[in-house]
Amino acid sequence: MNSVEIDALDWIKGVAYPRGVRFRQVIVTGPPGSGKSSLIQKLGGWPEEGCIDLAQDHWWRSRILAFRPREVHFRIPFKGFRDSHTVFDRAWLDAPTPLDYARIHIPPGKLWFFQTDWKTRFVFDFQLSPADRIYTIRKARAAVQSHPVDRIFTKADIEQQCEVYQLLARHFHHCGMHVIVRTDFEGIPRTIIDAEDSP
Repeated sequence: MNSVEIDALDWIKGVAYPRGVRFRQVIVTGPPGSGKSSLIQKLGGWPEEGCIDLAQDHWWRSRILAFRPREVHFRIPFKGFRDSHTVFDRAWLDAPTPLDYARIHIPPGKLWFFQTDWKTRFVFDFQLSPADRIYTIRKARAAVQSHPVDRIFTKADIEQQCEVYQLLARHFHHCGMHVIVRTDFEGIPRTIIDAEDSP
């Protein structure tokens, strides 16, 4: 996934965001160990993690997303699985399959003057640090047993989890949703640039 740093920036509580992004738009997501909770704490956002099923009708209207900035994990539809799974569900990690894009619901844009433009209501801040760095962080967390998700994992698990979130960020971007990515904790936000995005 290709991306470039965004030049026009504002700062929200010491964290860089694209110019015009508002505090209450921010949804922070990414694989386990990518720095979501630390970023939310710095922003002074909602302290509890949320979990959203992307295959559920109107997931963007969930009460979980009413409190922002917010950290969320996504339950994602995968091919060969009837139910959605998070990337740390052992059932999927033991037999990983591709994302089932056809089952991912995308919020609608604004068609009429008084309608809500759900596609631009949120800014999805994807924490996409390299898998090697996340592996080091999670090994350190496992040593102090601070996070239940770190009880059992392998480097291959982390590589799978990172890949899924990269693909999800790209899918959201191509569907017209507001997406930024960070390849380093508190790094400069980046926008996705792919071949089909070129003029």
